[in-house]
Amino acid sequence: MTEDVLSNPSNTARFKRVLLKVSGEALMGSGAYGIDTETTERIAGEIKHAVEAGFEICLVIGGGNIFRGLSAAARGMERASADYMGMLATVMNALAMQTALERVGVESRVQSAIPMTTVCEPYIRRRAMRHMERGRVVIFAAGTGNPFFTTDTAAALRAAEMGCDALFKGTQVDGVYDDDPRKNPNAKRFESLDYLDVLARDLKVMDASAVTLMRDNQIPIVVFNIHDQGGLARVLNGQGVCTIVGKPNASA
Repeated sequence: MTEDVLSNPSNTARFKRVLLKVSGEALMGSGAYGIDTETTERIAGEIKHAVEAGFEICLVIGGGNIFRGLSAAARGMERASADYMGMLATVMNALAMQTALERVGVESRVQSAIPMTTVCEPYIRRRAMRHMERGRVVIFAAGTGNPFFTTDTAAALRAAEMGCDALFKGTQVDGVYDDDPRKNPNAKRFESLDYLDVLARDLKVMDASAVTLMRDNQIPIVVFNIHDQGGLARVLNGQGVCTIVGKPNASA
């Protein structure tokens, strides 16, 4: 099914280069903690089909499945140290995703904002762009390298730096709703939203600094269900269920 969606010549992809933001919690699968190998391999398979269809993909993965700096700070830990620990958790997730991608035959590179050359490359913008041009998937780890910034903000920053056409945010539901659809069956899903709508309604698509950065660079945010088999392929080609946050009248 995924291959059919991507290879159908009647489909015109709106986006060529995209950044995929995946939460750390998405890697847990049905578990309560850590990394589920089956889940990472499934996501890697989705990315593989996109790369084979000619899309240029880069990723930012959160670290909440291992450590959440903000939660630790709320329990009394010094905030900067807690955030650095959270950044290290994203490096572990990035290495796990790199392994999964290579298992399905996709070349990838991990670049960390905190230099740790024993396990990955340092973040170098032009090198990352060259990797993507050569068909490699680049996984950006360690957030922005600075405390007090979320991985949402890191994703927005890297999407702007890489000249991405869109930021795809893979979530637990198929778009942005006016209430939690897992708790409220009558929750309404939005087809599209303006950046200012998201900020004014406090819809929690991404944090305010990330949404503002996307607005300033006119990069749409595409929110979709990362657990939907073949969902990434369909949304890349404008066929899937999602919510697009962008300038007024933006559509897939």
